[in-house]
Amino acid sequence: MIIVQVKEGENIEKALKKFKRKYERTGIVKELRRRQAFEKPSVKNRKKMIKAVYVQQLRQAEQ
Repeated sequence: MIIVQVKEGENIEKALKKFKRKYERTGIVKELRRRQAFEKPSVKNRKKMIKAVYVQQLRQAEQ
């Protein structure tokens, strides 16, 4: 949980800026994006095999 200390009479924009800075430093957004982009190992292997077959076909076509 992120806690931002707000002083008496402090501008709300300034407090919001402090919150955003703390939020970025925690790395929550970075972790969320990393998790959304997760690929199962089986899918990675399948893509790798498809790419290898494609490259092999290109090389055979050149010869």
